[in-house]
Amino acid sequence: MAEVDSPRGDLDARLDRIGRHHFRARFHLRGRDRAVVDLRGLTTVRQHAEDLIGKRLAPAEPRNDGRQTPYRGHPVFVAQHATATCCRTCLSRWHDIPAGHELDEAERTYVVDVICRWIEREYAPRRPPD
Repeated sequence: MAEVDSPRGDLDARLDRIGRHHFRARFHLRGRDRAVVDLRGLTTVRQHAEDLIGKRLAPAEPRNDGRQTPYRGHPVFVAQHATATCCRTCLSRWHDIPAGHELDEAERTYVVDVICRWIEREYAPRRPPD
């Protein structure tokens, strides 16, 4: 029971809930997107996520909000759709992070943690490369 009370347990429970949504359940790391994680490692992909979130999601009014995240082309994009971190509306609806303000450091870190945890889970039972 302690695992559910831990931050990772809470995050896993949220990802389980989001993953049951019919639209979100369609997303998985495949092909080139999976190869990026295989080749670059999770540490580099995390840096990519931090950069992408900072540019595309963190502003108070992101450019093209609701349409700014491609469906493929990078594992972070796939993970964003799978985890409902693709736009400010989804962040508000699924993660209780309201739109209309710039994401603070804690919110950015949370979003990146969600994305990277989903990628780790896509590799279960083995870990993605660091």
